[in-house]
Amino acid sequence: MVDVPATLTGARVVTPGGVHEGWLRIEEGRVAALGSGAPPEGGTVHDVGGAWVAPGLVDTHVHGGAGHAFTEADPEGALKTVRFNRSRGVTSLVGGLVAASPEDTVRQVSALAELCEAGELAGIYLEGPFIARARCGAHDPGLLRDPDTAEFDAWLEAGRGHVRMITVAPELPGALDLIRAASSSGVTAAVGHTEATYEQTLAAVEAGATVATHLYNAMRPLGHRDPGPIAALLGDERVTVELILDNVHVHPGAAGLVFAAAGAERVSLVTDAMAATGLGDGEYTLGALRVRVSEGRARLVETGAIASSTIVLPQAVRNAVALGVSAPEALRSASSVPAKALGLAGAGRIEAGAPADLVVLGEDLSVTDVFHRGLRISGGVS
Repeated sequence: MVDVPATLTGARVVTPGGVHEGWLRIEEGRVAALGSGAPPEGGTVHDVGGAWVAPGLVDTHVHGGAGHAFTEADPEGALKTVRFNRSRGVTSLVGGLVAASPEDTVRQVSALAELCEAGELAGIYLEGPFIARARCGAHDPGLLRDPDTAEFDAWLEAGRGHVRMITVAPELPGALDLIRAASSSGVTAAVGHTEATYEQTLAAVEAGATVATHLYNAMRPLGHRDPGPIAALLGDERVTVELILDNVHVHPGAAGLVFAAAGAERVSLVTDAMAATGLGDGEYTLGALRVRVSEGRARLVETGAIASSTIVLPQAVRNAVALGVSAPEALRSASSVPAKALGLAGAGRIEAGAPADLVVLGEDLSVTDVFHRGLRISGGVS
């Protein structure tokens, strides 16, 4: 494909500062300019007819798709997951791993680092193994262990600067030291899969934790006398809260409370999607655990626990709008908010000089076109 200048006209462009109505110019794979009135001459012109033009979406919590999981440590399979998401408007992906042995984790991190260096993945996310057995969800409880900074350092070395986030249960021995180590290394520390009290959660935030891993799910529930991690994370403006908005993991009524309490600027829409995404019902694996998908709902075969989702991020955006969140806010919650939370430079923003990773959406927020590094990907679908 030849990278020629392109101009999108008749667009409602979602920018960090608001919605710009007019045209957007792409040159050499980057956003060159935004404007109103007559568009610049030269190159191709795409009249999008008043459609939304948003930053390419950013999924910072995803484990697989299109039949492949990031735990496979298979760059070819992982690349299929990336391209599947990209064709659907998710242009930045952080590859998520689950609890595994120390040796397997090093191998998986090293394999994903190759894709990060090739510019295909935006980073690596470690959801385990430093999480609570009582709230392990779809992680193998036999692989969970107390936080170990030496083990974490080995992952950093294997990741060659591409480990972006790790989830930790604050109540575990050594958790606060691990959170401090992550923060000082430039890795986002997240609180999740936890039985932590309100006070233990606040201590984690003071130590440097800045993200809530899929709020509500796999954590001590909210109580009016025992508020636990949910109240602590929702109430602290330093924390970005992940929300799996597939209407399975979280009831719409509970999801609406998150937007009301935190505001869209602190809500990061994620999918927590697994290998089955895009394939339909059947039996799959998540790490070493068997998962059965029925009517799009994934559950562990052994326990029946919810195990990841099977949606792609545009569906979460539509579900947010169905709650009453405005389209621009919902789109930012799936782009600039997660990108900022993990420090993903250049992702999730439309501004002059930024990479031209763009998604074009119709009035119903279905994906009609995708641009990756300025090149148009045909057949965008949501």
